[in-house]
Amino acid sequence: MHERERRESTVSETAVLVRVILPNQRFEEDPLEELEGLARASGTRVVCGMTQRRETPNTATFLGRGKVEELAHLVTTHAADVVIFDNDLTPAQTRNLERALGVKVLDRTELILDIFATRARTYEARLAVELAQLEYSLPRLKRMWTHLSRLKLGVGMRGPGEKQLEEDRRLVERRIHDLRTELRAIERRKERQVAARGGRMTVSLVGYTNAGKSTLMNALTHADVLVEDKLFATLDTRTRRWQLPHWGPVLLSDTVGFIRQLPHRLIASFKATLEEARQADLLLHVADVSNPAVYDQISAVYDVLREIGIQEKDTLLVLNKIDSPHAHQQLEGVWKRYPNAVPISARRGEALDRLALAVSDALSRSFRDVDVELGVDNGKLMAYLARHGEVLSRQFCGERVTMHCRIPQKFLGRVPADGGTIRAHDGPAEMPAAADAGAIEDVA
Repeated sequence: MHERERRESTVSETAVLVRVILPNQRFEEDPLEELEGLARASGTRVVCGMTQRRETPNTATFLGRGKVEELAHLVTTHAADVVIFDNDLTPAQTRNLERALGVKVLDRTELILDIFATRARTYEARLAVELAQLEYSLPRLKRMWTHLSRLKLGVGMRGPGEKQLEEDRRLVERRIHDLRTELRAIERRKERQVAARGGRMTVSLVGYTNAGKSTLMNALTHADVLVEDKLFATLDTRTRRWQLPHWGPVLLSDTVGFIRQLPHRLIASFKATLEEARQADLLLHVADVSNPAVYDQISAVYDVLREIGIQEKDTLLVLNKIDSPHAHQQLEGVWKRYPNAVPISARRGEALDRLALAVSDALSRSFRDVDVELGVDNGKLMAYLARHGEVLSRQFCGERVTMHCRIPQKFLGRVPADGGTIRAHDGPAEMPAAADAGAIEDVA
């Protein structure tokens, strides 16, 4: 009931959008298009927008003085309830703008956090969003007297006063500590769960929000994952079995969509949710090739992957929405820049067989052909090789057997000790199968 009431109250708000374009920023034909999509995703009705180019932001109001006056006129003319910036504002800039405009002012980070708060469904996602919100709100408590109860548990609407402010700050800090502790426990549990799937190859979908990841997952696995034409329709990771032709079953995971300038607090808070991508054998980077800002969106995704430390992971770029009327205008140029990308239409199911073949080839690169010589009584090692790889042949010689196997590199380094030898087919190296996992991994 509370969530529905909150959503209904948000729908009634009208907003003026603002973006300050700085010298180092690239922008699309419509620089407010993405912000408008975010505003719609939050349930807010956009009435108008304005932009300004500046060398540096105004330290007091981010905008120049003349633009603040122009913005105040727009707010009055359209009877707007809120002004939303496509930039991140300091607490002081937010307070100064609210005094000058007489309405609530939100920046990009607060808007994204609000969208995440309304979309989070699982307990883990709700905790992560609450932590990010509280960390954002802590330096802004003076401005938030009237809606502290919306941002944290246990604190209602209170009157002003330094003593009360300190009390609220302590309550927020205590709640932040509790949330971090609980999320760390979830992270450890998630790491164990993902590690327990070590016998299966895993593929993770990543990409810009609304690029079509959930549609692709449904097309490949019939997972019936929620699909909406909205930014951040998916916040919770889902993993399904994908029967890969000429390969076998792999695990396919859908993850939260990325966006340019994704708040650092959210990336940190969603660490457990992103564990699927961190541990995947292959990333499928889904990009909307029909979007005019596709190059910037691809770069933004790689920025987030770099921030969570998996930029070096094997990645296959998937150019989705080739059936869109605008796709043909950009597909050739994008393909020239990324010649190994796979163009598809997840909605129509076009070229999914080509994608499956490319995924099979990419996963095959992580396999090694090896001969493992062991004792015929070593059932433990035989079972390990059969479970984690493909046994192609066996040759017996007295009390010894040589098993020719194809096995993922990551499992080759964990072969149990036995006193036999491993010989790689793509190199002359020979080593004991005991021993040193690091040494075994170096047979390349």
